[in-house]
Amino acid sequence: MASRAAVSKVLRPASVSARALSSSTTATSSVANKLVGRNALLTTPLARVSRSEPKWLVGAEQRRLASSDEGVTQMTVREALNSAMEEEMNRDETVFVMGEEVARYNGAYKITKGLLDKFGEDRVIDTPITESGFAGMAVGAALAGLRPVCEFMTWNFAMQAIDQIVNSGGKTYYMSGGNVPCPVTFRGPNGAAAGVGAQHSQDYSAWYGSVPGLKVISPWSAADCRGLLKAAIRDPNPVCFLENELLYGVSFPITKEELSEDFLLPIGKAKVEKEGSDVTIVTHSKMVTHSLEAAELLEKNEGIKVEVINLRSIRPLDIDTIINSVKKTNHLVTVEGGFPAFGVGSEIIAQICESPAFDFLDAPPERITGADVPTPYSESLEHMAFPDTSIIVKVLKRHLCE
Repeated sequence: MASRAAVSKVLRPASVSARALSSSTTATSSVANKLVGRNALLTTPLARVSRSEPKWLVGAEQRRLASSDEGVTQMTVREALNSAMEEEMNRDETVFVMGEEVARYNGAYKITKGLLDKFGEDRVIDTPITESGFAGMAVGAALAGLRPVCEFMTWNFAMQAIDQIVNSGGKTYYMSGGNVPCPVTFRGPNGAAAGVGAQHSQDYSAWYGSVPGLKVISPWSAADCRGLLKAAIRDPNPVCFLENELLYGVSFPITKEELSEDFLLPIGKAKVEKEGSDVTIVTHSKMVTHSLEAAELLEKNEGIKVEVINLRSIRPLDIDTIINSVKKTNHLVTVEGGFPAFGVGSEIIAQICESPAFDFLDAPPERITGADVPTPYSESLEHMAFPDTSIIVKVLKRHLCE
């Protein structure tokens, strides 16, 4: 951490990360001199831990998850986020992007690829390695009437800026009596990735979801990312946009309607991804994939019809959609990648138990979560620390049969 405090601005080649500075000043200077304009890598390096493609998202016979059949094509989550920012920057000149490596390097995960060339250095700004500093600048810019999109290389690093997000950002609109909006969007990868250790694998959905004054979004599909990021940028409140690194390269079906520059999704509204009558799963982010795969297997092998709800929004929480589903299925299981204690699933179950839906339950609600341990670095242990499709199948069968 000492190097993070000491480094304020570093000239570096496009092929290296700001968090992996060269140990040789001579070598760094030599490579830096070879930079040509705004050269950047065109592709993201392969992950260190291999993983298979989610089965639910591939194959011509799989159920399409887009909203209509008109002009269906494929789009990755990475492309969806990039196009949403580009369209909003074209639409509103007060929108700008800032963060570590978002400009010359095209973003650590290539989410901001091409934006520097299109909008220039005034609207796509590389920052020093100081989350506290540039998050504060983003909040200040928002209070002054701009609409910053502030990228964190990972939400784990945003802990350095939690005062700026929770207090300076989250409280000002309310404390000003609604006179000073704070339209800042904080975005970046959230939750576990692969092989990045305990300090880089945390899910902050429940952290920020507990804060009045913030809106918290946890998208899954390409359509989610396009519609919700555009809505977040236009919202007068500070929004925490929690993406998932492992979804960036995943392709989803997307319609002509969802590709429209006017396409928006309402913040605070969940989506029923799969209808069912026997049990309700409530989930978000990458766990939607595993939940849909589990639902497909259970229906095929056991005849169990699972309703899968994609939360999309953590705060505000669409509890009405969950209540209506529980009244229909009489069973509730929540699935998330975060820690079990004081999590999103805990809050959902608490609200259901306090609602009229409680009288419709035929069994106690259950949570499927990550393990209650710091995420292991070991590949084999890491695999056991988070829910997957087989775990969800096992829990649902036990839930319904016992």
